[in-house]
Amino acid sequence: MEMAASHCVSNFFSCSSPRTSLSSPAAPFFAGGGRLQNAKAGASHGTTVKIKKVTCVAQPVEKVAATTKVPRNANMAKLQAGYLFPEIARRRNAHIQKNPDAKVISLGIGDTTEPIPVPITSAMEEKARSLSTSEGYSGYGAEQGEKPLRAAIAKRIYSDLNIKETEIFVSDGAKCDISRLQLLFGPDVSVAVQDPSYPAYVDTSVMVGQTGGFLTNVQQYDKIGYMKCTPDNDFFPDLKSVPRKDIIYFCSPNNPTGAAASRSQLEQLVAFAKENGSIIVYDSAYAIYMSDDSPRSIYEIPGARQVAIETGSFSKYAGFTGVRLGWTVVPDELLYSDGFPVINDFNRVMCTCFNGASNIAQAGGLACLSTEGWKAMNEVVDFYKENTRILVDTFKSLGFNTFGGTNAPYVWVQFPGRNSWDVFAEILEKAHIVTTPGSGFGPAGEGFIRASAFGNRKNILEASKRLKDLFAK
Repeated sequence: MEMAASHCVSNFFSCSSPRTSLSSPAAPFFAGGGRLQNAKAGASHGTTVKIKKVTCVAQPVEKVAATTKVPRNANMAKLQAGYLFPEIARRRNAHIQKNPDAKVISLGIGDTTEPIPVPITSAMEEKARSLSTSEGYSGYGAEQGEKPLRAAIAKRIYSDLNIKETEIFVSDGAKCDISRLQLLFGPDVSVAVQDPSYPAYVDTSVMVGQTGGFLTNVQQYDKIGYMKCTPDNDFFPDLKSVPRKDIIYFCSPNNPTGAAASRSQLEQLVAFAKENGSIIVYDSAYAIYMSDDSPRSIYEIPGARQVAIETGSFSKYAGFTGVRLGWTVVPDELLYSDGFPVINDFNRVMCTCFNGASNIAQAGGLACLSTEGWKAMNEVVDFYKENTRILVDTFKSLGFNTFGGTNAPYVWVQFPGRNSWDVFAEILEKAHIVTTPGSGFGPAGEGFIRASAFGNRKNILEASKRLKDLFAK
């Protein structure tokens, strides 16, 4: 049944009306005051009329089964349940409805909370205001991004790594670029992902038809290579046991585990890709959070230009989760099996599917990479790093095996022998804290939760107190 028809109950009230047709859009109706007011201040005469006040009450009707002749995309039908983070939001909202007086703290989705620094917002404001002038107005920009921003990314992020501005494509975010890369590669390639990993890699692979069905006995999709990354192997896969795949998705520092691959490990990964003729899609979204000397970019590894694409994002760098700005690097030397440059096809994808990132967002991105903006941005990052330290210390003090937190704003906490969603539910119900169940990132995440350090300091400290109250022995 669905609510479609209405039963209407009427009453009447008087109002004074200017001589304007009630059906006219020029007769605004302010029900609260019971009067029809003329939009023009000069109206001085009117007549009293009876206006019918209508209250509509929805009535259930039989749902009509109306279908088209268009079949559902079979790949979409393979997807399991909902995407992880909307499901968490659904459970959070249900908890709030059940406990309306509870103050819920989110350590769940990795969304930034601190204001964007003024040097960056000022640049966006200036750009926005310039659009109201003949001299400053601009429409469509280059699909690849504005030249000054591409040059600044090359200089600030990839200095001494031989990345050219023409190899950088500015976009509306790394997540969107993952989908564009899937369109680039098509349904006939084979893929491997870290397990656990950011769910967008797997879900987009399913959507474009790179996988078989979902295997419930192992909680994996057929035809995807799951590279197990656990404490037992220092969160880096045993590449000798990984079967050859065309595309290897690799995130470092990793979401959700917070682990960053060492130089030696990335050298192994690049060598593995070269030996197998594979392409690495390297997600560097959290590189700015790194505290040790692990590589910030895959291009720090010799030979990576021949086998790797890198995505980057301003979301966690500058709090641009709502502004939307990122980039992808596709080196000239990266070639398909027939020798055709990958960059040429990616350029075609961008030109066909994208009209360029917002010019206001790009002005903000350029300000991020200035001396003043970079300093201000890193101060916010340091704030989140301190939040991370508080959470790491909290879980360790309670005796939990705790990972991450050094090179990423995520803490990966082990609950041996327990179901991740059960732990999620316990923490939500008893402490009113939202976390992320590890199994949502892949089967190797079972028995873990992820805690995000994005939050104001007061909430992080309160969460620490509640966790201690809940789990202290």
